[in-house]
Parts: sequence; structure tokens; C-alpha cells
Amino acid sequence: MLQMKDAASYYNMCALQLPVFVKYAGSAIFDSGEEFTGTFRQERIKSSLLLQSIIKASSEVPTFNSTPGQKEAVILLALFKNTNHRRTMLCLSAAAILWGGLGLPVPAAAVQATVQPVESSGNPVNASKESLWSARRGIYDQLSAATGIPWFRFAAIDQYERTIAKKGASDKPATNRLTGIMIPAPVWSGPLNPDQKDTSPESITFFNGFGRDGSGDGIADPENDADVLYSMARHLQKYGDSANDFSIGIWEYYHNGRASQRIAQFAKLYEHFGRLDLSGNAFPLPLSNSYSYRSTWGTGRSWGGARIHEGTDLFAPQGMPVRSTCIGLVETKGWNRYGGWRIGIRDIENRYHYYAHLSGYNKSISRGDIVSPGEIIGWVGSSGYGNPGTQGKFPPHLHFGIYRDRGITEWAFDPFPLLKQWENQEYRDRKNKNKKSATN
Repeated sequence: MLQMKDAASYYNMCALQLPVFVKYAGSAIFDSGEEFTGTFRQERIKSSLLLQSIIKASSEVPTFNSTPGQKEAVILLALFKNTNHRRTMLCLSAAAILWGGLGLPVPAAAVQATVQPVESSGNPVNASKESLWSARRGIYDQLSAATGIPWFRFAAIDQYERTIAKKGASDKPATNRLTGIMIPAPVWSGPLNPDQKDTSPESITFFNGFGRDGSGDGIADPENDADVLYSMARHLQKYGDSANDFSIGIWEYYHNGRASQRIAQFAKLYEHFGRLDLSGNAFPLPLSNSYSYRSTWGTGRSWGGARIHEGTDLFAPQGMPVRSTCIGLVETKGWNRYGGWRIGIRDIENRYHYYAHLSGYNKSISRGDIVSPGEIIGWVGSSGYGNPGTQGKFPPHLHFGIYRDRGITEWAFDPFPLLKQWENQEYRDRKNKNKKSATN
């Protein structure tokens, strides 16, 4: 028999879950087996009548000094006495027990943290990078204030999603989106949700979906930046606040160790610099007439087996400084039987800059350190093609390669155009600087 102390919570649970339950199980609740194809309109009418009965029963209960839950118990008793609604209440009872027994999350409306409405500022095609960075930072800061998750973690997830998105993909974010996070429909709505375009926070929660309402408009929209970021925040909050907790939460979402590593790297870069604009590049060698290079991408190589050349060789004197080409984080450092003493740097665009055949490293740089464009990371050499320490099998040069990570795979592309671009830009900057100095 229903206990008085449980009646209030039971009553509230049934009233809260009724719209969700009716939407997908209305025919099974209200109609016999032969009438399972009853229209959605009929289901809505019947659910409305039930809600009216709840309101009526509530209003008819006399006012008296009661113990907690006594009034709700009287209301439920009145509803059970009504044969038109008895079966419905029994089904809702089963639903309430199911939710409580399985520990499934209650609808977002019941647990959602206070989030101020956030509007996407839009992402017009002609908008400047500066305005987009400013708008994105604004929404990161708002969600950070509401959830306690640092802004740079939102930024890192967003940037990772943007770097793995394929150009021209049909599922890319809408053009009015500020963020690039795309959550698949089965994840957002729930894998067993028959409506894979569902935007109801209650029914999404019922089907254990990811989506939540973060903008306060009552809709869990996968194309709304605030909703997407808030949904991600709700997921991350389950694991804790530390950097390790954050990595665990990312792993539980992506189930991809590479994704966890990249997002942690991006978060570290954003936290260190305190801004979203991490652009800027430098040519890997000091500008001079003592080096030469040409496009050698794809030419054959035979040492260690038939393969192609995945980079550009810049021939230079032994010991010439090698510089970082980007703002990035040192990902690898050490010996490689092909590249000799080499170093790898990951930039914010998820590109891996590879410097090989060095004669030595800048001793102040270690794995995990952050470097800036033009910072010396090592010196030109001829190491490689053998065991650690092997040198002199070819003339001194820097092998520079660049690789793109797309989430599942990482592939090399020809760095020659970028090298020419960086070199020319540095020459232009030097020329403009000299002109400015001359006028002063």
C-alpha cells in the first residue's frame, strides 16, 4: 500500500513524466491492442483530460493540517477510483518505479543548473576572425560561469571538433553556429528514441539521451550553441573538476585516446596564453642565403623498405638553428631510426610539425612544453638511418614534415606551399620593419 511519506514524490514524479510517457507510449496506455494505431491527436486529448482530472482532484481536496504527502495521497486515491484513468495511473506508476529503480536521470528541467539565456551571435561568412573569436569566447565564459568548468576546456573541445570536421560534410554545423561541436542524433536524442530529431528535454532524458536545454527556451536543440555546450558540461560534471577527471570525461564521450590527448593539449595551450587567437608562423630556418630547398614530396625512398618521402628537405650548414614554425606543444622528442634525433610539435589546428635529422636539441625544451614561432628547438644535422647516434649517411639538412589528425587517422601532406608562404611572409615583415625604421 502507498505510504503517506512517499505519496508526494510519487505524485510529482507522475505529473512530471506524464508528457514524456504519453508522447511515445500513449497508444499502449490509452488504447486496447486493436486500437494501437490511435492518432497522436487522440493521445494528446486523453493526456489533457488526465491532467485536467489531476488538477480537479487537487482542487477538490479539502484544506486541512496534514502530514507531508497526505494531500497527494488523497488525490491519487480519487484518480484510481475513476475507472477511465485507472489503467493510465498504473502505467505511470510502473514508469515511476522504472526510473527510480534504474537510477536514470530525471528530466533536465528538474536538475538543470541556473544558466542565463545565451544567444548565438551568428557566424556570417564574411565575419572577421577577430569577431568570431570574441563571440566564441563570450559564450565559453557564460557557460563557464554557470557550470564552473573553465572556459579553455570548452574551447579545447570545440577546437578539436572543428579540426576533425571534413570540409563539405553534410553533417557540419549550421552556418549560424559559433561552435563546431557536432553531437550525433542517436547520442543527442538517445539510441532507442524513435524520434531521432527530438528536441524535448524531457523525452530525451527519458531515452537517456545526451541533449539538454542550456539556453532556457525549453528546447534541447543540437544546433544551438548554448544547448550543446551545456549538454557537454553536464556530461563532464559527472566525473569531477580536476584535469584527470576532465580527461576521463572526454574519454567516456569519445572513447578515443587520441581525442583525449588532443583536447588536453589544446586546453593547455588556451590556458597558457589566455586567448583563442593562437595563430602565427615562422620559417623553420633563419632567413639567409645559406640554405636551399625544393618540393620533394612523394619521391621514392628505399632505406628501411620502399616508401615515399613525406616532407621537404631543407639543406643547410651543420649546426644552423632550427626554429619552431608555430605556437604549439612539444609532443615527441627523441630518436627515430628514420629521422634520427627528431622533435614533433602539435599546433592548435591539430597539425603535427615534424623536424628530423637534428644534430641536437635545445636542452631547455622537454615533452609537454609550449613553444612559440621562431623559438630555437634544435640544430641542423645528419642523424638517422640507423641505431641511436647514427650520423653522416647523407648531407646535413632539416627534414620538415607536417601531418593532419582527423580523429581516427593521421596523414601527411606536402609542406612545401606552407614553407614558401611562411618564408615570403617573414621577408615581407622584415622589409616593412626596415621601412618603418628608416622613416623614424
